[in-house]
Amino acid sequence: MADPASLRDSTQIVLPPDTPDGLHRDLESEFPVTVTDEEATARIIGSPLAIKDVSQYLARHGVAIP
Repeated sequence: MADPASLRDSTQIVLPPDTPDGLHRDLESEFPVTVTDEEATARIIGSPLAIKDVSQYLARHGVAIP
């Protein structure tokens, strides 16, 4: 059986608080993901393929994912 933590890691990204606001708003229009705001951070939820694409997009824009 798959480990829940590994499944969660492949289907979500938690953006660091210093991520530019405009960047996380554009993600829902560019990718098939849901972005939820949580106090100082944002959580991006999507399929493993969409999360991989979002990770690459964020890396191109200088956002380091912990």
